[in-house]
Amino acid sequence: MDTTTTVIVVAALLATAVLAAAVAVAVRLVRTRRELRRAGLPTGPRWIFWGAVLYFVLPTDLLPDPVYLDDIGVLLLALRSLRTSSKDAV
Repeated sequence: MDTTTTVIVVAALLATAVLAAAVAVAVRLVRTRRELRRAGLPTGPRWIFWGAVLYFVLPTDLLPDPVYLDDIGVLLLALRSLRTSSKDAV
């Protein structure tokens, strides 16, 4: 393999790993919201949850789509908001 092919393969593997991390955080966000609703606890403003999910799904981002770090950050902030609102209620 030449160096160009190696760089492309490594970049593709890194993009795949970051995408997998973003999907894992999105799944965790949805599960946390579902568990909070089942427990009868407030889940905070709905727009935070749906805004984070839409930001993850829509193609318009702060950074290009192969770099999912901004998506992960938005999802983590929404997850933190959900957990903070549930702790405040308890």
